[in-house]
Amino acid sequence: MRAVVTVTGKDRTGIIAKVSAFLAEKGANIEDISQTVLGEYFAMIMIAEISGVKQELSSLAKECAELGKQIGMSIYMQHEDIFNAMHNV
Repeated sequence: MRAVVTVTGKDRTGIIAKVSAFLAEKGANIEDISQTVLGEYFAMIMIAEISGVKQELSSLAKECAELGKQIGMSIYMQHEDIFNAMHNV
């Protein structure tokens, strides 16, 4: 199962490292990543394989959101199928 992780907020050092380390500790594998800095704003999207994670997606998504609060970013995780359904017009 794969999840889409989006991270947005003011740019600062260590964002990718913190989010990547968090996902690795949970047993997720980042399959693809794209990030950009627009002026002073950071935006990143990741595709993560989460089959190795030992908790429910909803619980992991809540922990991602909490990590976001701790580092001053907005982090949102959702199942890949839901992300795709929301973005097909």
